[in-house]
Amino acid sequence: MAAVVRDNKDKSRFELDLGSEIAFANYRLTPSAVIITHTETPRALRGRGIASELVKGALDLIRRDGRKVIAGCGFVVDYLDKHPEDADLVA
Repeated sequence: MAAVVRDNKDKSRFELDLGSEIAFANYRLTPSAVIITHTETPRALRGRGIASELVKGALDLIRRDGRKVIAGCGFVVDYLDKHPEDADLVA
């Protein structure tokens, strides 16, 4: 998949376009960190690595903004456990 994750600041979520559907990760901001509170992939598209691609893109945006991440969602906790290369982002 070559889609790009974007930060939809109006909705406080990271989004990944999937044609006619969108995978998203809701977040809340603190002064220095982004708390990802929920990730959602359209049911018909689950099991294809889309949520991992979404979280990876969200972490790239968070890193670029010089913030840290707080995993407030089980999927993000699991993702970070499996990707120690992103440990520097954990608040």
